[in-house]
Amino acid sequence: MTVTVVRTAPGGAGAPRARASRLVWFLIAALAVLALAMLASITFGSLPTSVGDAVDVLRGTADESTAAVVQSRYPRTALGVLAGMGLAVAGTIMQGVTRNPLADPGLLGITSGASAGVVSATAFLGVSGQWNTVWWALPGALLAGVLVHVIGSAGSGAGLVRLVLAGAVVTAVLSAYVQAVTLGMPKVFDSYRYWVVGALGGRDFDVLLSVLPAAGLGLLMALLLAPALNTLALGDESASALGASPGLTRALGLVAATLLSAAATAAVGPIAFVGLAVPHIVKAVVGADVRAQIVFSAVLGPALLLLADVVGRVVLRPQELMVGIVTAFIGAPALLVAVRRMRSGT
Repeated sequence: MTVTVVRTAPGGAGAPRARASRLVWFLIAALAVLALAMLASITFGSLPTSVGDAVDVLRGTADESTAAVVQSRYPRTALGVLAGMGLAVAGTIMQGVTRNPLADPGLLGITSGASAGVVSATAFLGVSGQWNTVWWALPGALLAGVLVHVIGSAGSGAGLVRLVLAGAVVTAVLSAYVQAVTLGMPKVFDSYRYWVVGALGGRDFDVLLSVLPAAGLGLLMALLLAPALNTLALGDESASALGASPGLTRALGLVAATLLSAAATAAVGPIAFVGLAVPHIVKAVVGADVRAQIVFSAVLGPALLLLADVVGRVVLRPQELMVGIVTAFIGAPALLVAVRRMRSGT
């Protein structure tokens, strides 16, 4: 009697299905966290309300005073979702394109460009108010990103290193310009210092609508480029052999990251570490698939930013701690983890 032993290769046909099922459950959990973060954002603030009050407002059964308090937090929550999504997805794309785990939206001069736009409009045009400054922060951020791209891609020595150096140069020049103007004009500095910290409060839906086209276009480009970015991770030679264009993929990816981070920065000011911390959290959960990274970043980025904003609202109640300060405390450990991973080669 002959016994035939059939050996199944590790990670056989069922492995992709199991991984897809696991990612679905992870995505459901991430969406649940985002929903809880949004509920917390409209519930907690300087004026005390409860989860029951927020639910009553959503159902239309709350009294007028409670409804007014809770509804005033709607724009703040919506801006947190947009800004968190934009910064996190932009950071994911930039870390993939540049192959630098420390890359974040500030690498392309986006933050300094938005700051220069706000300072210029305030100092020389007399612009004030969140609704007016956003119209100058957005083009300032986009122009800085375009300038970095032009400098980094010009000449025969174009490459990722040159792009990063161009971003550092543009950031240094614009930062010096901002400091010169604000130090020479105290009134400008008094207005600018509130914007530069980064905050979700004090803005309405008009600000959201003004940056929504840029954010939507950037997210659409990121989703369409995800398969090409996966191919790019194999190396330029392998990507070219598979029919991809590494140069075009990098350029379009950086454009998408610029649109996303410019929209977020223009709307809520410079918020550090979201674009750095979230991609590392997402990679630890979903692995190297850029398509999954972009989807999960678009969910976990808003959740992280909203929870940080809630902490800032309740920790010093009735005063508020701006969300940019809270994310700095959260992002510092993420930076240390990223550096350790670079040193260990993982």
